Amino acid sequence: MSGQEKNTQIMSYVKIARPDHWIKNMFIVPGIVLAIILIGRPQDMAEFIIKVLAGFFATCFIASANYVINEWLDAEFDKYHPTKKYRPVVSQNMKFSLVMTEYFICVVIGIGLSFLVNIPFILTELWLLVMGVLYNVKPIRTKDIVYLDVLSESINNMIRLLLGWFIICEDVYPPSSILVGYWMAGAFLMAVKRYAEYRMIGDAKLAGSYRKSFAKYTEASLLCSSFFYALCATFLIGIFLLKYRIEYIVAIPVLFMLFCYYLYIAHKPDSAAQKPEKLFREKKLMLLVGVLIVLFAVLTVVDIPIMKMWETAFFIPTGIK
Repeated sequence: MSGQEKNTQIMSYVKIARPDHWIKNMFIVPGIVLAIILIGRPQDMAEFIIKVLAGFFATCFIASANYVINEWLDAEFDKYHPTKKYRPVVSQNMKFSLVMTEYFICVVIGIGLSFLVNIPFILTELWLLVMGVLYNVKPIRTKDIVYLDVLSESINNMIRLLLGWFIICEDVYPPSSILVGYWMAGAFLMAVKRYAEYRMIGDAKLAGSYRKSFAKYTEASLLCSSFFYALCATFLIGIFLLKYRIEYIVAIPVLFMLFCYYLYIAHKPDSAAQKPEKLFREKKLMLLVGVLIVLFAVLTVVDIPIMKMWETAFFIPTGIK
């Protein structure tokens, strides 16, 4: 085997770990920000930076471990997908022993880095790892079960929020409303991804061969389920925002617009909703995200006196419950 062939083979194994998807692990950042707002800023900045870096890359390697087994176990189905049939595991002669070695290396690095954070963080990383097994490995393989496929994959968003939170605070949990709301927001994103994928394939029988759950989905059921998850997410996130700070009401319409525009993206040809790691190319979506972030930042520190009269209409907790 020539040097070039060896390099190509090595890159194939790197590719199935999907380092280009590591951007998704930025979902731990809201957990960090939430903990800072509710608990307070860390005292030791050097320790904080070490924990953030270790936590981020630990999550990246655990996610890559899940991607590795996903690529291997999905190969028999990906051959029916218009673009995924070109993935290395489908199109090349990759060895099971090397794939499993890569999986365990990612696990060891991920858990090893987690020890630089704290015990709750380690346990949550193990939870993320277990979800990858449940999602991909038979006899459970939630990926093949209608609706549970979306819910079991999107719970990883909630896990990432917890990971970010535990980087700051290890002895208190975040409010349940934001945790479940974050999960439902992830379910909305995942259902829309499925919807865009189903529409792109354009053949119900072929779609069912590629993904077993697609045999029981329709465009209508996927669209309706995504709407249900969006309602759940915005309701629960709204509860949290109103309980924490009444001024956040101002940002809620922008949050609604963000959900609507994401659904709009799903109807584009070769939609970025199918490949969330490429969403940064959607300039209008990124603009909406930016506006929402700026709004939340401003509303966190700026009081709007006229809105205080509404506080009596809501229960405003004095602490985290």
